[in-house]
Amino acid sequence: MTGVPRIRRNDFGVLDPPDLGAWEPTLAVTVVIPAHDRQDTLDLTLAALSAQSYPEHLVDVIVVDDGSATPLRLPELVPARTKLISSPPGGWGRAWAVQAGLDAATGEVVLVLDADMVPHRRHLEAQLRWHHLAPYVVALGWIDFTAATDLPTQERVRRALERGEEDALFPLSPHRHDWAEQIIADHDGLRHAPSSLATRVHVGATASYPAALLRSIGGMDTSLVLAEDTELGYRLTQAGAVFVPDPESRAWHVGLPTAMREFAALKRYNDPYVADRVPYRRYLRTDPGRQWLVPYVGATVPAGSYEDVRATVDALLAGSVQDVRVTVPGPWHALTGERRSPLADPDLDLRLIQANFAHDPRVHLTGPLEGTPPFRLSVPPGWVPSRDTVERLIDHMEAADLGAVCVALEETAEGVTVARLDRTAARSRAALVAAPDDDRDDLIDALFGLEWVDGESWGFARRPEVYPPRRPPVPELDRLAAAHEKELALYRKRVAALRAEIGQLRREAGKNGRDAARWREKAETWRREAVRLSRAGNRSVLERAVRKVRDLAFPDT
Repeated sequence: MTGVPRIRRNDFGVLDPPDLGAWEPTLAVTVVIPAHDRQDTLDLTLAALSAQSYPEHLVDVIVVDDGSATPLRLPELVPARTKLISSPPGGWGRAWAVQAGLDAATGEVVLVLDADMVPHRRHLEAQLRWHHLAPYVVALGWIDFTAATDLPTQERVRRALERGEEDALFPLSPHRHDWAEQIIADHDGLRHAPSSLATRVHVGATASYPAALLRSIGGMDTSLVLAEDTELGYRLTQAGAVFVPDPESRAWHVGLPTAMREFAALKRYNDPYVADRVPYRRYLRTDPGRQWLVPYVGATVPAGSYEDVRATVDALLAGSVQDVRVTVPGPWHALTGERRSPLADPDLDLRLIQANFAHDPRVHLTGPLEGTPPFRLSVPPGWVPSRDTVERLIDHMEAADLGAVCVALEETAEGVTVARLDRTAARSRAALVAAPDDDRDDLIDALFGLEWVDGESWGFARRPEVYPPRRPPVPELDRLAAAHEKELALYRKRVAALRAEIGQLRREAGKNGRDAARWREKAETWRREAVRLSRAGNRSVLERAVRKVRDLAFPDT
């Protein structure tokens, strides 16, 4: 595509949406309404759609009856081009019904609206104006909740929309999607939200998608009966989508959703399905050693010598990020079963690699990697990352929301050997907006940011000269025992030093005690001598006084 706006990360501020009512739409939109029972609220949804400001000739509506107990019917007030279909056999649930609607949709944009939503008059127009600006925008409506049970008629709903009195249709509930609105408010309307966070605000009760983009990722995951919006939002992010929440695309949600009424039970149900499919939810993947449907990192190690490939793959699988799946691309089709010299086989290295990894589910030799990981790492064979290299690189990339990190490993006359970590969303966005003469790395840098780093400082090194090592690895129990013994020896040495110090202190204390005793003995001697001298002095003074008195009394004697 040429001339496609280039949105950096999720900053849709580069787009200039027209004022509502002041522009001329051209895109056709198919509104898909999945419905299971709920005829009463479906009637209101269709009445509100029949009074939209978006041109009627550009709107068609598909209501998908997902096995209602009493088959649904189309009421009197509906948009001009509305049809009712039933979910096809073979499945059930909201995702299954939405996919049936997507399969039947003809619009360039698909807007999914739940059957308990009553949109305001400009609901469609507000979302569709963004789709006219960029073909990879996912527009999200703004939801007000009501717990009302006394529902208005279709005629009253349509009349309220025509008069601009939608706010008075229902009493407003204090309940809101507080978590989503908080994320939006904290990140400048979602413009500055990081890639791994922007996807979280995708709530499918009212959202619109470019039909081509939605089909390119396979549509809905119809194996899910709940959490389908969370999973779809993740895949849309990996496809390069930009999420635009529009507060002017307002709608009433009639009744409180399950997430508000039974949050704990819903979370308990959803967590295993979300953990398996959405790698961003790291708090759900804390169990060591587990493998998931969609890995966090998809690593690629091109086929080379057996020793080189094995060393690199082994290091990746043994890293601190265990949620890694490795692909080893190579000419595997060349490995036939024909007679050959086992040791002189020109494909010997390929055969050894195959023999080593063919039965490890974490390593793929043939076929595409299942799922779409958010990060893709490529490492040339023979280069070994340290245990925390991948984790550090991802943390660095996430901190700056970068699109790619290129790791310079070695520079030779042939050029620079590079390992590379890519954000899948950045690669997809670049593909969506690229012109024929664009340099891919320049484009990723413009859209997300690209950074070069030095391999040695990030823990990359050449593999050992002999690989695998001839000595078997030390068992973990033995390694821990040796570490503990070393620690005990250190403590024993410290205890011996402390005992020696205590003995010295005791000897010094004994000497000080003996010295103190001698000084006490001397002090006592000095005290007795002082008393004796004092007494002797006192007698001399007394004798002189007596003589003087005697001389005064008897002067002539």
